[in-house]
Parts: sequence; C-alpha cells; structure tokens
Amino acid sequence: MPSDNLLILPDNPQPKRADAVRNRQHLVMTARRLFAEHGVESVSMSAIAKQANVGKGTLYRHFSDKGELVHALLDEDMLDLQERTLRKMRNGEDPFDNLTWFIEQAINFVISNSDSLCEASNNGSDPMLQHPAHLWWRQTITGLLTQAGATGDVSYMTDVIYVMLDVSTIRFQRRALGYDRERILQGFRDLIERFVR
Repeated sequence: MPSDNLLILPDNPQPKRADAVRNRQHLVMTARRLFAEHGVESVSMSAIAKQANVGKGTLYRHFSDKGELVHALLDEDMLDLQERTLRKMRNGEDPFDNLTWFIEQAINFVISNSDSLCEASNNGSDPMLQHPAHLWWRQTITGLLTQAGATGDVSYMTDVIYVMLDVSTIRFQRRALGYDRERILQGFRDLIERFVR
C-alpha cells in the first residue's frame, strides 16, 4: 500500500495572519476543554466565546456554527491519527499486526470522540462514514487486509470492518449492550483473524 495516499489533510487551510491563527487555536482549545468538562451537547457557542474572552463575532468569523467547530477538533485528532499511522506503517512491521493496531487506534478515536462525532453527524453534514478522513480509514483497511493476505472479496470485508467502526455502532454496543472497550477490541481481533488467517 503506497504511503503517499494515507494522509488526507483538512479541506480548509488555516488563516494566514498570526493573530487570526492564535485566535482560532485559542477558540479550539477553549472548546476542547469545555466539551471535555461539560459534554459537547451542553456547551453553547456563547459559552465558548465567553470562556475564551472574545466576542461572538470573533468566534463566528472562525466557525459558522458549533458543528464546524466540532469538525475542527475532529480534524486535529484525525490528523494526529494519520501521522501516527504513517510512522507505524513505515516501520515495515507485520501487516496483520499493523491492521490490528490500526483498528485499535480507530476504535480509541471513536470512543474518545463519540460525542463530537455524533454532534458532527447531527449537524446536517454528510454521515461520518462518508467524510474524506473516514474514507481514508476504509482505504487503509483495504490496503492492510490485502497486505495481510486476505482472500476473497476484500472490498466487502473492508466494509464489514468499516461499518463496525461507525460511532453509532460503537455507541450502541457500549450503551445498549454494555460492551466495554476490550470486548469490542477482541471482537475486531477475532473478525480480522477469520478474514486473514
């Protein structure tokens, strides 16, 4: 799998003026802290502006609504995951181990960002599975399954894994079925083992 195609950068570049970059980063960090303390649903744009000591106009110049702000936070976390994945894949380790590592990282991403992913999905944007960064997950899973020697319909196998990584699926497993993180991880390991070994 060519590593050049792994990294998907956010579509909207950062503002170029230094003060605008600082303001934007300050707003993102304030929102991240408030979301962690109170939950994404409970925090309003007004509360973010107040805590950041900026006017609402400044906040809305950077982010048109809370969904856009949530996407900015998700983009930062996704970029971190992409960079870690690129470093891991360059080490030339066993493809099966790389695949299980990547799935574990994706599950951790979904669990850690569950509220933000739901807010982004509920905000009228495309479903998260269709987001370009998440499509990168699908591309990565396909490449790693192929490298690990999966036979049969690899594209369909990828879809099975990919859909199981959706925030609504993992939330259902955790909240309605009571699965903990380890049970979900083990279920994925067993599934991948069947596909590959």
